Amino acid sequence: MQAILGRKVGMTQILNAQGDFIPCTVLEAGPCVVTEVKSQEKHGYKAAQVGYGDDVKEKNLSKAYKTNFTRNNLKPKRWVREIRLNADENFTVGQEIKADIFKPGDLLDIQGKSIGKGFAGGMKKWHWRGGPGTHGSTSHRRIGSIGASSFPSRTWPGHHMPGRLGGYPTTVQNLEVLKVDIENNVLVIRGSVPGGDNAILYIRRSLKQPEGVKAKVAPKNTATKDPLKASKQAAAGKGGAAKKK
Repeated sequence: MQAILGRKVGMTQILNAQGDFIPCTVLEAGPCVVTEVKSQEKHGYKAAQVGYGDDVKEKNLSKAYKTNFTRNNLKPKRWVREIRLNADENFTVGQEIKADIFKPGDLLDIQGKSIGKGFAGGMKKWHWRGGPGTHGSTSHRRIGSIGASSFPSRTWPGHHMPGRLGGYPTTVQNLEVLKVDIENNVLVIRGSVPGGDNAILYIRRSLKQPEGVKAKVAPKNTATKDPLKASKQAAAGKGGAAKKK
């Protein structure tokens, strides 16, 4: 299985072998139950529908989901997500998916809803630097000009403006798995993930770096030579650029 549903438990930090503190996020990954399987012959593609979360009342389910759970003798699940399968993957209805599908060192893409922050100004939402802070200015945090009056006599589409901040689907890519607790279905991920505590997450294998942790490369020395010092050394015959006659 390439993906699983889960929730964010919270953030913490762990100590590595070098004595450095690593910020990480604890996730509850599953257990999920396969509620429906779609085949290539019948549906035109291969996929498995998985459900997660038992805290749901049957009266709050739609008729389609209620019929599916009743027909397969499954306990109703609160969240349902369809996951595409490879040609060699085969699952059956009622099969349980747990956190053991991942191992330390895997890279994951985690999707969730970012924390909603309501209406925000341009400086908070788009990181504007703001207007002058002194000399009688009254445009400290204002928008400023949004378009000329003569041409084009309108605001260009996509112009950054104040508005709603957060509360939309967000994906963080290539997060490393540090630890896997199979008994408690817990994953420890390096870094942060979208949403607050108890937020529902879609956890899948990385699409861009699926082979594991990318090897670290030492940064190149980008130090540049001071041109003033270089010219003085050249004039004195130390830099090799100019020789005394």
